[in-house]
Amino acid sequence: MLEHGGRLRAAATHYRIALADWLDLSTGINPRGYPPPPVDPRCWLRLPEENDGLESAAASYYGCTDILPVAGSQAAIQALPAALGASGGKHNVGILTPGYAEHAHAWRHCNPIPLEAAGIEDSIGSLDILLLVNPNNPTGHTWPLEQLLDWHQRLSARGGWLIVDEAFVDVTPGFSLARHAGGRGLVVLRSLGKFFGLAGARVGFVLAAQSVRDTVREMLGPWALSGPARVVARQALLDSTWQTETRARLYEDGLRLAHLLTGCGLGASTGCALFRYLEHRDAAAIHAALAQQGVLVRLFKHPSALRFGLPGNEAEWHKLEEALLRVTGKAPKVST
Repeated sequence: MLEHGGRLRAAATHYRIALADWLDLSTGINPRGYPPPPVDPRCWLRLPEENDGLESAAASYYGCTDILPVAGSQAAIQALPAALGASGGKHNVGILTPGYAEHAHAWRHCNPIPLEAAGIEDSIGSLDILLLVNPNNPTGHTWPLEQLLDWHQRLSARGGWLIVDEAFVDVTPGFSLARHAGGRGLVVLRSLGKFFGLAGARVGFVLAAQSVRDTVREMLGPWALSGPARVVARQALLDSTWQTETRARLYEDGLRLAHLLTGCGLGASTGCALFRYLEHRDAAAIHAALAQQGVLVRLFKHPSALRFGLPGNEAEWHKLEEALLRVTGKAPKVST
């Protein structure tokens, strides 16, 4: 199994800092996520049922009716190679690098071809499958809708597939292909773990043609989502007021984090509203120095880089600022 952000207990043990004293910025999850509503206790005592309004709420939110709920997009990532008939085959699968490592891991038995963003256009003619994360994790690179639709048309015309993981797109829904899903050659993955902050609920969706969804459903089996998770997810997807307010706040917080990193001398970063990505030759040393102060960020080795998630309140913003000041000797006051 691959390592991911959020391994806070391991960090607490390694650095001998109490769990409650950490600021965890390692995951890119909204630190002020959707507040879970009270759940009818009977949800815990019955098997989940599908006619509870979750699918219709998701269809309204994503603008697409071709939807299958799954236990987080991770379940779909693991199922897709077999679902598309490519498991163990010789398909040429273009996968962005750096990118979310679970995708390359899932397609490792095919012919995965690492691609940089600038090299996709030159390679599209030789690919059977192109797999992107938009915005990309961890770099935050985004592709305009017109470009994605062009690649999809060219791939599907010869029986190929475009797969787009949109785990971080909710703040900028104009980049989403969701409303175009359901036709031939396109699979879109969505999740409630990042923007909604409901990572522990393990709720995701596969937006794809009926044949793909039926195959994934058969592979995953019944009751992919728990009853309580379905209740919370439905309400979150229907709460447009919370969504609008949260998009505005996350956009401002993303800018604030970018300015903080630049102002403290670490240089320019890339990313999206939920995280900033910073390539730095001393990333490992900076990661360790922050961890020694109870601030956990995500470390990448190839290339040497850090990813910073968002603090959730003013106390956390100031903890990060003070930790950066001790590491770099230069940090601006964080505006409130």
